[in-house]
Amino acid sequence: MNQILIIDDDPAMQMLLKRALCHQGYEVAVASNGEEGLVQVEKLRPALVICDWIMPGMNGLDVCRQLKVTPGLSTTIFILVTSRNSIEDRVEGLDAGADDFLCKPIEIAELNARVRAGLRLHQLSHDLQHQKQLLEGELAEAAEYVSSILPDRMIKASVTIDTRFIPSRKLGGDGFDYYWLDSEHLAIYLLDAAGHGLRAALPTLSVLNLLRSRALKSINYYEPSDVLRGLNQTFQITERNDKYFTVWYGVYNQVKRQLVYASAGHPPAILIAQTHGSLMEVQRLKTPGLPVGMFPDADYIDQCCEITESSTLYIFSDGIYEINQSNGNVWGLEPFIRLLAECKQNHNGACHLDLILKSLEAVNPKHYFDDDLSLLEINFV
Repeated sequence: MNQILIIDDDPAMQMLLKRALCHQGYEVAVASNGEEGLVQVEKLRPALVICDWIMPGMNGLDVCRQLKVTPGLSTTIFILVTSRNSIEDRVEGLDAGADDFLCKPIEIAELNARVRAGLRLHQLSHDLQHQKQLLEGELAEAAEYVSSILPDRMIKASVTIDTRFIPSRKLGGDGFDYYWLDSEHLAIYLLDAAGHGLRAALPTLSVLNLLRSRALKSINYYEPSDVLRGLNQTFQITERNDKYFTVWYGVYNQVKRQLVYASAGHPPAILIAQTHGSLMEVQRLKTPGLPVGMFPDADYIDQCCEITESSTLYIFSDGIYEINQSNGNVWGLEPFIRLLAECKQNHNGACHLDLILKSLEAVNPKHYFDDDLSLLEINFV
């Protein structure tokens, strides 16, 4: 049964309201002042509160403001009882969080109607909140599943790979993988599907499964540009599917110490090599190419670079640097590249990913990231 709390310092008004509402079959509690009312609110968690505006000590507006910021009471309906009826007074009440008003002298028929309307709104808000919690739970399960199929840390004699994946609250389309094509060639890639939610995550899962099983026909998996062309032909935008994705794909030959790579609208991978002493050489590894799925005739090209000893390659999604600042600006790629170089230089080439993430958290004004965050660190021995 929906419980109603009456907060009023007038015993006669308490009795009038309680009797009328009990006659309608509601469960009713009363409080004689604002402080007592808030204690009752915390204890009872009522569906609806009817509160007098003018009371000694804490008035109705103060009670309303306090109630509306109390966790777990966002769906509680608050009705202010007042003899004030000016527009300015109603605006003040609404700004404080009031959901409705009852004007004195109170008409019982109007009281019952406003209570019925308030309880309908409370039930609707409660149902929406429940559905929101279910949806957030499903997205959390989806994010957990995506995390579960991503590869474990790789430690080999010639190369080590460490990763971090932090899904956003809405779940995005980040995904990555790395595996040996043969004893000499290591394939590494990261993709980011546009949008959020399951519609973004599902294409990413499809790409992971296709590439992992090498199910794309007539594709040379040693040639990154050919892989991107195959993905572009397979995942074209249609009237029923408007999702596209960016991707960076590379193949490392550990014998020749060469990295062949191609990209499709993706941020550049960052290769950092120590040259002389503490000097660092920073290369941006990116090729021209539209995101996969936009145009069927899009073309992609390969580029190759030499990998020196003690080099580190970073591959990431744009969520790691597109961080909205409190002043309305976006943090950006350039500061992130500087962070990577400084981190590697200041820690003798051994920059643990947790140190990078800690720096990113300091830059982010929120306690969560707006987009998925993916980061691969490949250390070449």
